[in-house]
Amino acid sequence: MTEAKAPDSSRRSERSRRAIYDAALALVGEAGYGRTTIEGIASRAGVGKQTIYRWWPSKAAVLMEAFLDLAEQAAADAGADGAAEYAIPDTGDLRADLRMVLRATVDEMNSPVYDAPARALTAEGLLDAELGAQFVEKLLEPQLRLYVDRLRAAEAAGQVRTGLDARIALELFVGPLTHRWLLRTLPLTHAYADTLVGYAVDGLAPRP
Repeated sequence: MTEAKAPDSSRRSERSRRAIYDAALALVGEAGYGRTTIEGIASRAGVGKQTIYRWWPSKAAVLMEAFLDLAEQAAADAGADGAAEYAIPDTGDLRADLRMVLRATVDEMNSPVYDAPARALTAEGLLDAELGAQFVEKLLEPQLRLYVDRLRAAEAAGQVRTGLDARIALELFVGPLTHRWLLRTLPLTHAYADTLVGYAVDGLAPRP
């Protein structure tokens, strides 16, 4: 008789973790952060709540990790081979490259998959300083560095003025986009993203 193989605990744990990620993101989208509970996540994922408490101290921690995983998957999908580290393309046309990435950001912000957990973590981060710091460090900073790298390449190519503070410059388009998304002042559209890029790039252009 063929000897039966023992269950692969690491594979089982990964399946459970993935199910918990999916459950947390789905529940926040359907019911909102306030009505999402560890018990509800466990029930939706088909695991015991002690499994969740063994891995995470709170529902905020579960949602943070699930959202980071979602961002990592999106970045991997954007890579040429599905695994390459994501970077803002450098085609030699700064305006076109920024339009591309801001349009993609608009699509992401308008997606229910992104919108509900991002708003929940943003709001909770204002109340929980530690969670807020993790959100900035693990999610926002890596994304902002992509803009810094692209703007520095543009400076080296003479496309923007010399001595530009890239961290301030990126806020010319990232800041307004986030403001409109967070406060829902007006619709987020590709046309709006294109306009932001136009205003920003014209202001960053080398001085005569």
